Amino acid sequence: MPRRLALSVLSLALLCATTYAQASKVTKETIPGITNFARVETTVACGGATKAEAVPAIKQMGFASIINVREATEPGADIDQEAAAAKAIGLNFVNVPFNVASPAPDLVDRFIAAVTKKENTPAYIHCAAGGRAASLWMIKRVQVDGWDEARALEEATALGLNERLKPFALDYIHSHKR
Repeated sequence: MPRRLALSVLSLALLCATTYAQASKVTKETIPGITNFARVETTVACGGATKAEAVPAIKQMGFASIINVREATEPGADIDQEAAAAKAIGLNFVNVPFNVASPAPDLVDRFIAAVTKKENTPAYIHCAAGGRAASLWMIKRVQVDGWDEARALEEATALGLNERLKPFALDYIHSHKR
């Protein structure tokens, strides 16, 4: 009986390790009109600057929404044009502006509401380079999905989290324990 228990524990450990590895698999792709495109399976993709002409490709990849975290005043943001392109082909479009110097107090709540809304999944999330998108995704992984910080950080880094935005995500996670 102890051997059977040991084999069961070992099998469970291998299953958990496999699930962990699979859940964190990030792939990078080159998509015309999108910089720094990185996808987590079919759950989400994060990217940088995205041109309106790239919107049909996002729909063809199976995404239900675009969550743009750029501010309208950023050079090259073209939020209205991107929103119109998304609407024209039936993609949901949400703009949750993320000002790095002065994030809105409800930024994370608005982002989580958008990204967890059933009709918005799977979501393509982007900013100018991918760092803001990845930082918000990391917070979602910890706050909503119950991931530990190390696992969420590893995935977010693969998605484009940079050293400039890493402190924002970690500070938020540490100060907003759920």
